[in-house]
Amino acid sequence: MDFKYSRYVLSEKEKRLERFLEIVPGALSWTIIIGIFVFSIVQPLAAAVFMIAFILYWLLRLVYMNIFLILSYMRLEIEKNTDWMERISAIDQLRSRAPDFCEPDKINSLKNKISAYLYCRQLRGLIRRDDLPPLSRDIHHLVIIPVIRETIDIVEPGVKAIKEGNYPCKRFLVIIALEESATDEVKQDMYRIKEKYKGVFLDFVVIIHPAGQPGEAKVKGANTTHAAKWAAGYLTKRNIPFENVLVSCFDADTVPNSRYFGCLTYYFMISPDRLKSSYQPIPVYHNNVWEAPAFARIIDIGTSFFQLIEATNPQKLVTFSSHSMTFKALMEVGCWPVDMISDDSAIFWKAFIHYDGNYQAVPIYTIVSMDIATGPSMKKTFLNIYKQKRRWAWGVENLPIVIRAFLKSRSIPFRKKISHTYKMLEGFISWATWSFLLSFGLWMPGLFASQAFSSSMIYYTAPRIKGTIYSLGSMGIFICMIISSLLLPKSRVRYGIFKKVRHVFEWFFIPVAVIVLSAVPALDAQTRLMLGKYMEFWVTEKYRKN
Repeated sequence: MDFKYSRYVLSEKEKRLERFLEIVPGALSWTIIIGIFVFSIVQPLAAAVFMIAFILYWLLRLVYMNIFLILSYMRLEIEKNTDWMERISAIDQLRSRAPDFCEPDKINSLKNKISAYLYCRQLRGLIRRDDLPPLSRDIHHLVIIPVIRETIDIVEPGVKAIKEGNYPCKRFLVIIALEESATDEVKQDMYRIKEKYKGVFLDFVVIIHPAGQPGEAKVKGANTTHAAKWAAGYLTKRNIPFENVLVSCFDADTVPNSRYFGCLTYYFMISPDRLKSSYQPIPVYHNNVWEAPAFARIIDIGTSFFQLIEATNPQKLVTFSSHSMTFKALMEVGCWPVDMISDDSAIFWKAFIHYDGNYQAVPIYTIVSMDIATGPSMKKTFLNIYKQKRRWAWGVENLPIVIRAFLKSRSIPFRKKISHTYKMLEGFISWATWSFLLSFGLWMPGLFASQAFSSSMIYYTAPRIKGTIYSLGSMGIFICMIISSLLLPKSRVRYGIFKKVRHVFEWFFIPVAVIVLSAVPALDAQTRLMLGKYMEFWVTEKYRKN
């Protein structure tokens, strides 16, 4: 579909529709928060009944989320030691001989048995479709790392991890996408990395993105798009087909798992519609997990949990942070938006709209590790996390553009339009409101109780109902405690058992942390969009303790 994915250069009719849709999320969130307050004054009995029903719904939703969190974590654990290169080799051999299917019943380990069963099912599906992928030796990886402030100690661990991974280095084109406005120190650091890894990969280049280009905002997408267009020329000269290239756009602090690119290549080869798919790993924030304060650690581990849950629903999964896609698709949709902050989700929606809904994000069960936003002081850490979460919540800027595209398109199935619109809107609204409702909603009717309500049965039973439901809900926190401790990096032996045990009990602070560092930033972002006070891109500060 011919659609410009931007809120700029619109007709007057489109501008009015865009502006109306920008108001909707913030207006709904504030209506819910203020409405329950007013409702509690005007109709305290009805408000109490509503809040009991809402908390019961929240409990059921929590049970649902915890079930899929456990299932997703189990899948991640099952595939943790999978030899992806061996499986890639087996796919390569399908051209020359019939496959030797594994027999899960003969495997002793339950984890390996489940992994083998899933692998055999995927392999049979590939054979049945008669859609063999290119040979693995012909598949290349383009890794783009945008840099503006990050120094060598932030960027190099990711490059080193690519080198030391289990995928052949000579199939990588690594690009440091460096902003022209970066300091001399940062530029020197990037060229030092280039010199150190020169000759290790197919190529390692530093591309300078000129400042002040027409039509561009000061956003990461403009930088990565400039690098991708340079890479297009490079690959063309080398006669490397775009459909055989997987591009991974990594944040500067991203450190991929040693098996990441083997896992990514496997899922690309095995996927039914591989050229029209993005590939989403599970992000974890382990680079500086023990240096970060407790509130910072809990918030970002919660982000990892959310992505684990989302991975169980590929039909509605949207790319987040570091992810991968085919270079062919990237070029066909026009690369990342050059005038939007939320480029990681925007590129998914650009592709979804361009391919008339025939595009999906495929979850891959491996991890990439990143930094928790910290600072030299507790106050600075708090501000950095708040700004980072507000920037993530600014992904709400995609909603008006996506809905405009859905209204214009006659090719995207109606069911997909409704499903994705509801998920986007519900996700942003619940992000901004649920914490407030759960924390303050049920006691407000009692605070403003009239004489009639004070003598009613619901007035006396509501606190008990709330307490019972919250006690059941605390099981969800207990599950989070266990999984978060299991996800912690095992190699950091210098941190004793006491600190890891203390981390478990940090989860009791999650209600306060979620309100202050999740709900408030989300409401902040939606309010800014509602009032037309558009945000500028804020680069998350990376801080390392010596």
